[in-house]
Amino acid sequence: MKKVVLITGASSGIGLETAKLLAQNGFIVYGAARRLDKMQDLKAEGIRLLAMDVTDETSMVKGVQEILQAEKRIDILINNAGYGSYGALEDVPISEAKYQFEVNIFGLARLIQLVLPAMRVQHSGKIINISSIGGSIGEPHGAWYHATKFAVEGLSDSLRMELKQFGIDVVIIKPGAIYTEWNSIARENLLKVSGDTVYKTLAAKHVKMLANADKNGSLPIVVAKTIVRAAKAQRPKTRYATGGGAKLILFLRSILSDRMFDRLMLGMMR
Repeated sequence: MKKVVLITGASSGIGLETAKLLAQNGFIVYGAARRLDKMQDLKAEGIRLLAMDVTDETSMVKGVQEILQAEKRIDILINNAGYGSYGALEDVPISEAKYQFEVNIFGLARLIQLVLPAMRVQHSGKIINISSIGGSIGEPHGAWYHATKFAVEGLSDSLRMELKQFGIDVVIIKPGAIYTEWNSIARENLLKVSGDTVYKTLAAKHVKMLANADKNGSLPIVVAKTIVRAAKAQRPKTRYATGGGAKLILFLRSILSDRMFDRLMLGMMR
């Protein structure tokens, strides 16, 4: 029996490449994003398209119901939708901070709530949450983004224990520097929010560092291959670090003191 997958944020980057690779590996794939027009090419790959906004309850309920009506099951949920809105904490409006949590954590959690009843009946399933190395480290101007990713990690670790009794796995994917539009959006927001404030000097250096990371980042297919490996695994790891120096950064974070790691990060912003 082919396994049924719902993946959010399927219109670009990691989500797009993962949806295609899953379909090529024999999964029944439902790709969800806010704009259907950006996903039309996926139809040629046999991927079913869903218009879904993870901040809109109605669209999430409708999407999950549509899959269950057609397939009678959902085997894997890949929570990939998310974004990074950078700026010094003092400069970022709380309304923007709340929206970042709505997209990166509350939408993710609501979709999990919606698919779990079917997975519990099946006594099987996988929840794959796309976090980041940013769920283990901090950086200046990224307080709200990193807060959401730390939240994803805590939620996932707790959920994994809750769902063990039902035969449902919870997996965290931790990408490093990946060449997608995420980086350019983060840079643009950082300059817009803090490029002309008291934080402008460090902000400009940070933008330069992010641009360099983008040039040296891994392609989204690297992360897609990791996600597919987790999706196919009978006993998946709880965490997968992948692409763009992810394993090195996490190793350094594990051996350095907080202040030493701070110096490392700030030293990269020259």
